[in-house]
Amino acid sequence: MTTTTPADLARATLRHDDHPFRGIALLIGATLCLATSDSLAKYLSATLPSIEIAWIRFVVFVLLLAPVAFGGDRAPLRSHRPVLQVFRALALVVSSLLFITALRYLPIAEASATSFVAPLFVTALSIVVLGEVVGAHRWAATLVGLCGVLIVVRPGTAAFDPASILPIASAFAWAITLVMTRMISGADRIVTTMAYSAVVGLVALSALVPFVWVTPSWRDLLLGVGVGVASSVGHWLVVLAFRHADASVLAPFSYVQLVWVTVIGFVVFAELPDLWTFVGAAFIIGSGLYTAHRERRRRAKPVPAEPNPTA
Repeated sequence: MTTTTPADLARATLRHDDHPFRGIALLIGATLCLATSDSLAKYLSATLPSIEIAWIRFVVFVLLLAPVAFGGDRAPLRSHRPVLQVFRALALVVSSLLFITALRYLPIAEASATSFVAPLFVTALSIVVLGEVVGAHRWAATLVGLCGVLIVVRPGTAAFDPASILPIASAFAWAITLVMTRMISGADRIVTTMAYSAVVGLVALSALVPFVWVTPSWRDLLLGVGVGVASSVGHWLVVLAFRHADASVLAPFSYVQLVWVTVIGFVVFAELPDLWTFVGAAFIIGSGLYTAHRERRRRAKPVPAEPNPTA
């Protein structure tokens, strides 16, 4: 799963300087990298199993992260919440596997549009796991997003493909990852969370990949490395974007990724989404943007001062 939704961006808390156009440019570059990673994974899925593609991706992730995470004095895997870190990393692996598998069977634009429903699941999980109170406005946005998913997937019709469940399940696993990230926030350093994602993901996939192993050609290996590099660079650019602009400025531009995958899907795979996919995507985008808007308003709302007992 390599999408970055507006609701995710709205929760970012990185300190930044005030260069919004630079931040927007970086985020658009990030969406292109993430779309490229997904497209390469789809292309590679014709010759390699999903587990092996994900394994190559995590190998590249570890190799790129190692100089940063393991080059300092502090142990990157020293965590105050190691069990939660492990479960978060496993949820990330499941999300990646489900999405790569979806790309094998579905048009890339349809899979990507459906995967943007993660904020709906985050809203529901925040109530159960984090004890948050969700108001009527955010629930309404969630229902609109759900309608968008139903329009794209169209269950009960001849256009329904059972594989459409895969990106939805991937989005749910990604939402679990996001909620656990919020639970970890403040307890561990970012580099610790990244290190757990890389190491646990690689160990888990290394245990699975022997059962499905297909010896890759040099072409397959290069494409797999491309998946890992494009994905890692994309997420790195997202972090850099937040150093230059507010989440409120960047949030709408995360959906540029849908434009990239639509163009790539048409040029490379001769896939053109039908009208209903565009309509459903519009519902999902509107829901995500409104959810991000409500999240920003909620976080910007001033906390009432405690009464002074001596006044």
